[in-house]
Amino acid sequence: MTVHPSLQTSIDAWTHSIDAISELVNPLVENEWNRRTECPGWSVRDVVSHVIGLECEMLGDPRPIHTLPRDLYHVTNETSRYMEVQVDVRRCHTAPEMTSELEYTVIRRSRQLRNEKRSPDTMVRFPGGGELSLEAALARRAFDVWVHEQDLRRALNRPGNLDSPGALISRDLLLSALPKVVAKDAGAAPHSAVVFDVHGPLEFMRTVRVDADGRGTIDGSVSLGPTVTLTLDWETYLRLACGRVRPEAVSERLKVEGDQQLAEAILDHFAVTP
Repeated sequence: MTVHPSLQTSIDAWTHSIDAISELVNPLVENEWNRRTECPGWSVRDVVSHVIGLECEMLGDPRPIHTLPRDLYHVTNETSRYMEVQVDVRRCHTAPEMTSELEYTVIRRSRQLRNEKRSPDTMVRFPGGGELSLEAALARRAFDVWVHEQDLRRALNRPGNLDSPGALISRDLLLSALPKVVAKDAGAAPHSAVVFDVHGPLEFMRTVRVDADGRGTIDGSVSLGPTVTLTLDWETYLRLACGRVRPEAVSERLKVEGDQQLAEAILDHFAVTP
């Protein structure tokens, strides 16, 4: 048996992004590991620690036994507390320790993925609690690693890969959250339509429609006379949807047409990742 075809896209995207992360951080000198990223409270070292830690958990390694300091302002709930353990335990690690652990983890994880024989619908434990199908778990890991690749690129001023395989998976995962954002979270009225017109390395237009019962759906067809049209570039969309910036911080990169109150409500709820 070989890897199931429906898993290969996510595996290829994960490989592309994890290799890019390695290339980004391998030449860094010690102080560059301390650069701030847009992830609250996290440096370059912390983002890489997070990636290493979650891949170790996907490998089945035991979680570190570690007590967090009480003064970490960005740790605000159980999810962030869970994620912080793998990060804080590595805050004293040097640059060579970080790059060698990353390399070793990538080798182990790549071997595991090459030898993956389980079916896509096999339920697996996912870091942070709960279970997902193997197919969904691998897509989530490809998404997470690509988003953090972009965090590192912005922190290090090394832009790129905004149209890579990981970007395509991330686009689809983020778009799948839009019907809830528009219809439920922002409270768009029945029979309304909201258009998202995104340009840049990835270009796409999507319309979220709210039916008579207040349920949202998304499609790629053009809406005539939408209630709101939001026009923005792909990187700004990503940063907003992943909670890296607030709308007011990137207002010059956003064009809003139509119902301003609804547009503000949508943007207030646009961040869909913790």
